Amino acid sequence: MTQPVGVFDSGVGGLTVARAIVDRLPHESLLYLGDTARVPYGNKSPETVRRYSLNITERLMLGGAKALVIACNTASAHALEAVRAAVDVPVIGVIEPVSARAIERTQTGRIGVIGTLGTVKSCAYPRALTALSAAVEVHQRACPLFVPLAEEGWTAGRVPREVARTYLAGFAGTAIDTLVLGCTHYPLLRAVIEQVVADEVGGPVCVLDSAVATAERLAQVLADDGLLAVAGDPHHKFLVTDDSESFQGVCERFFGAPVGHVEHVDL
Repeated sequence: MTQPVGVFDSGVGGLTVARAIVDRLPHESLLYLGDTARVPYGNKSPETVRRYSLNITERLMLGGAKALVIACNTASAHALEAVRAAVDVPVIGVIEPVSARAIERTQTGRIGVIGTLGTVKSCAYPRALTALSAAVEVHQRACPLFVPLAEEGWTAGRVPREVARTYLAGFAGTAIDTLVLGCTHYPLLRAVIEQVVADEVGGPVCVLDSAVATAERLAQVLADDGLLAVAGDPHHKFLVTDDSESFQGVCERFFGAPVGHVEHVDL
């Protein structure tokens, strides 16, 4: 129970999931790996994403991970089953938990999804959502520029608002009442996205991100498997595959607090 939960992402976006886990499970230790040398995953082939994900999984298992969270939508879309087949610990992706939350929240059955090009092309969200309810109508849009905007801290003002209007105009006329942020970078732009999508749809839209839903699913799985840490002081370790100084510079925006020591690793 004292072993860490392994969390990985193509870079810094998964820190939004890591922070939600820390908030929901304050006694759990985290072993986070950001593959900053090979970011982004959103424009890479499914085969490449699976290879990278299995490579990272091996490193996290060497670090003693008792469970794994794939805190990347693209990796969840392309590599979840491969990672599950490779290890004997629980593995959670970010797509299934937030899809279940979206089905619970929607009143009309019309759900929007925004994500990277890779996530949208995979159709992982339409598959997950329609598997839960055949009656839903899913509308997707790729929003690749949201990632650099979030990493550069351009989360408010004219520039992100105009980018959001360009991407989200496609939701006009869809009558969606729920929007899934299908990338772990996007919560940093949540306020802009909420306002613009409401303007385009013509009414309020429930905006969901995967971080809280994934942390809730992790809590349930750890409890069910007898792996939940119920006491003690956690120890968090952060690993990156490229320059640790540049990672340190942006991670506080995503994690919401200083992360302390960041270690470089080769994969």
